[in-house]
Amino acid sequence: MIKADMASEQVNNESESTMATNNDVVTEETTSSETPETSKVEPTYAETLRELPTEEIWELYHRKAAETGPRSKPIEPYRNALMERHLPLVKYIAERLLQTLPKSIELDDLVSAGLFGLMDAIRGFDPERGIKFKTYCTTRIRGSILDQLRSQDWVPRLVRLKASRIEKTLRALTAEYGREPTHNELAESLEMDPDELSREMDSATARSMYSLSEKWEDNDDDGTGEKIDVIVDAQAPDPIHELNRNDILAYMTRSLTPKEKFIVEQYYRAGHTMREIGEMLNLTESRVCQIHSNVMERLKALLGQKSGSLLM
Repeated sequence: MIKADMASEQVNNESESTMATNNDVVTEETTSSETPETSKVEPTYAETLRELPTEEIWELYHRKAAETGPRSKPIEPYRNALMERHLPLVKYIAERLLQTLPKSIELDDLVSAGLFGLMDAIRGFDPERGIKFKTYCTTRIRGSILDQLRSQDWVPRLVRLKASRIEKTLRALTAEYGREPTHNELAESLEMDPDELSREMDSATARSMYSLSEKWEDNDDDGTGEKIDVIVDAQAPDPIHELNRNDILAYMTRSLTPKEKFIVEQYYRAGHTMREIGEMLNLTESRVCQIHSNVMERLKALLGQKSGSLLM
């Protein structure tokens, strides 16, 4: 009887623990099933600002700026919303300026500089003056881009201004005379000495820099080449000259012994010194010079004295 009672008590305990475990599982499943329904993603404050009209964003921006200051951190969401709203204007101004600039200038660089101008315009805009923000910020954006371009210009600004003045005067005199003015006429119109005008024109001649990685424009090509691929290297050897040189050297050394031919080729083609050639042949430098002199005498007697030849 005692064993039976203990066995039944153990069974009851196991059944109670099983039920408790099942209840915990049911509770966890219920909680996990309720989680997706209750955890809804609420829109952020920045997303809410994007949905507001521009006038309301401006009103909130000025109200917050008056409370905390125009450079405080709490007004950054309003400033960012205004910058996003006027970003197309920055891109439009940058694209217009890009049409008048060299192709080495990237549009993204102009847009980046224009954004700084837009930021300054938002910070300094005063609606009480009765000026539209688009009119105000257009000047600031354009000025910021031009300032960035001037900072990267390797020519001093004074030289640019003088060159522009000379060009304007030259066009005006050409239209007045019906011909291109002389150097003295141009100098007299600019109230400059002719020598001074020459110096100014020389300093303003090389006013542009070009990128060697810029695409080469050729109607016969697909436009995939770069300028560096077609620039002539003045220090590179001429292939035709090298072929003629090799042919002449082979013709002149055909009657020489292998050692003599080796000395001539290493000295005139490879550019090695007599000492280096001697180390290659296990000979002294004086012996190599002696062999070279004998070879030269024989070749001169064979070919004759010719001005501008390989041996002279």
